[in-house]
Amino acid sequence: MSSVIPKVKRKKEKKKSWNKIVQNWELYIFIAPAFLYFLIFHYGPMYGIQIAFKNFVPTKGIMGSSWVGFDHFTRFFNSYYFWDLLWNTLSISLYELAVGFPIPIILALAFNEVKNGSFKKLAQTVTYAPHFISVVVMGGMIITFLSPSSGMAVHLIEWLGFDAPQFLTDPKWFKTMYVFSGVWQSAGWGTIIYLAALSGVDPQQHEAAIIDGASRLQRIRYINIPVIIPTMTILLILNVGSLLGVGFEKILLLQNPLNMGASDVISTFVYRSGLVDAQYSFSTAVGLFNSVVNAFLLITVNQIVRRTNENSLW
Repeated sequence: MSSVIPKVKRKKEKKKSWNKIVQNWELYIFIAPAFLYFLIFHYGPMYGIQIAFKNFVPTKGIMGSSWVGFDHFTRFFNSYYFWDLLWNTLSISLYELAVGFPIPIILALAFNEVKNGSFKKLAQTVTYAPHFISVVVMGGMIITFLSPSSGMAVHLIEWLGFDAPQFLTDPKWFKTMYVFSGVWQSAGWGTIIYLAALSGVDPQQHEAAIIDGASRLQRIRYINIPVIIPTMTILLILNVGSLLGVGFEKILLLQNPLNMGASDVISTFVYRSGLVDAQYSFSTAVGLFNSVVNAFLLITVNQIVRRTNENSLW
């Protein structure tokens, strides 16, 4: 009798769930395209991850290729370029996080304090616009502006009486060039999320603070910043979770033999070894290592935040 009751409860719960689906069938049809997209193009290709543990031969296929276990991972970890790739990837990501994360917050707080509507719209448009420039065009602009022979920025520095650095060829300048060009392109767009959060601030709190004699900086510190802290926390978790996920498109466009020592990251190495050198299993193993580390960082940071406050992803 005791075993029958749970079965009856489960049947009733399944019936209730099915009834909810039937009642809200329009919503499920609405999310079906997005669900199918992720299922087909994101989860489906995970079937091919197993070639990281095989000696993949295209003529034999995935199932016909022989297993080699962790040989490709061992080869990558023992290679002479492993630490260089890891350092370049981490240093660029941390540099980008340190510079690029606070700037949208500062811009959003500044835009929120602007009272002139026309000037505010103009400033937001100017800062948002670079986001819509494609990566290829952005790479071409950077090369054009920083070219040693015809670059506008180089000529301006020389006109001011300084020696212009070799931005495109000196490894010391590559990371700064990459990070600040990315900040210029994405900082304005990143302010949208924070401005949306700031729009939820009750104006009566500012009015009460003004009556109490609070300055503008004090109101920003004690009213505006606490409101956007949950948003800041979520975005910080996501950014830390992609520390090793430096996009290879812009790096590949700006990369040359002279700056390779600072510009070669894991993603460009995966592209070069997989598509250029046709080392499919090895490049898959390297890419899988990259993804596992990112997932570990995401889960770890989320758990730390979860223990300190409630502003976590899950």
